[in-house]
Amino acid sequence: MSGSSGVAAMKRVVQQLQLEAGLNHVKVSQAAADLKQFCLQNALHDPPLTGVSLSTNLFRPQKVCSFL
Repeated sequence: MSGSSGVAAMKRVVQQLQLEAGLNHVKVSQAAADLKQFCLQNALHDPPLTGVSLSTNLFRPQKVCSFL
């Protein structure tokens, strides 16, 4: 590493650390509680939990024409 590239790299590291120091931190227990509350509030709109109606299911089996 040359002198000027080393200084530029260190400036980027310092900028990144300053950015990370300014972030709002949340405790894991609070984040888990918020996530649980979000999941419970939106459970009625979650297709894996409620299923998909046949009329809106894009992957339903196609009907076969029986004219022949």
